[in-house]
Amino acid sequence: MRYERELEYAIDAVRNASQLCQQVQKNLISSDAIQKGDRSPVTIADLGSQAVITLGLWEAFPGEPLVGEEDSEPLRSNADIKEKVQSLVSQFAYDLTESVLFEAIDYGVRPTDSKERFWTLDPIDGTKGFLRGDQYAIALALIENGEVVMGVLGCPNLPLDSKHPEKGAGCLFYAARGTGAWMEPLSGEGKQRVQVDGITDPAQARFCESVESAHASHDVHAEISRWMGISQPPFRIDSQCKYASVARGDASIYFRLPRSSSYREKIWDHAAGVIIVTEAGGRVSDFSGQPLDFSRGRKLEKNVGLLATNGTLHEQTLEAIARVMKAG
Repeated sequence: MRYERELEYAIDAVRNASQLCQQVQKNLISSDAIQKGDRSPVTIADLGSQAVITLGLWEAFPGEPLVGEEDSEPLRSNADIKEKVQSLVSQFAYDLTESVLFEAIDYGVRPTDSKERFWTLDPIDGTKGFLRGDQYAIALALIENGEVVMGVLGCPNLPLDSKHPEKGAGCLFYAARGTGAWMEPLSGEGKQRVQVDGITDPAQARFCESVESAHASHDVHAEISRWMGISQPPFRIDSQCKYASVARGDASIYFRLPRSSSYREKIWDHAAGVIIVTEAGGRVSDFSGQPLDFSRGRKLEKNVGLLATNGTLHEQTLEAIARVMKAG
């Protein structure tokens, strides 16, 4: 199978990072959260997750580039945070020195040719959800020639079965081009293929969006859903767990229109989710119906808005989007 080695590495790395994040979330204290310049919270888990995944990449695919979200500045300026991150990462890397830790975290901010093969990582997507004890994801993807060819999502708090939460939580989703989308427990037992739902009537559809209204235009999303005749309330969930929800049929549609017209999405916030939904039989585009272009650097510079659907509702949703945007 093509990308078999890549999937093997990525699944193992995301599973290890998920374990680290679970450990931090269980024992989280307020001093472990610091503030980045944009005021979004970042924790020792973000930094530890990025280090663990990068160290695994060096071993599995030496020299391959990575575009990651974090850098080591918070560790360099806070000895307490540095010691906690180093202690966590040492569980997965023997003889970890301070300099290697810094290098591993900073590896993701080095210049990268986005038209070639590279990896992209969000070590914790949905940090606010993580801090609330809700949903978050560890997202790792491989991009070739501007297209996502493989992706893995670790969703430590996502129920294994949305209709039966008593069955437990902790899911791993993954997909490679042409091989379908799969889900298994983070424990690694009992993988199963996932597919989008077959809903064709928008009135029966459920759409998901970000929990935080600051992250997306809930009012515009509501207008789109009203125009389509969607009667169910929105399913609000943090992180790329929204992609996972569409991929396995918990929702039919995922909207995301940023509040600022100048904002462009970061590639690591979508890459893994895109291929998982696509391989599950769905479709992903921007609000004009164009595919997402991952060849423009760290941002989706050519795309405005994000739409992921079960495929059968995609064109109807694009039509609704066009009408609402024109009226607005």
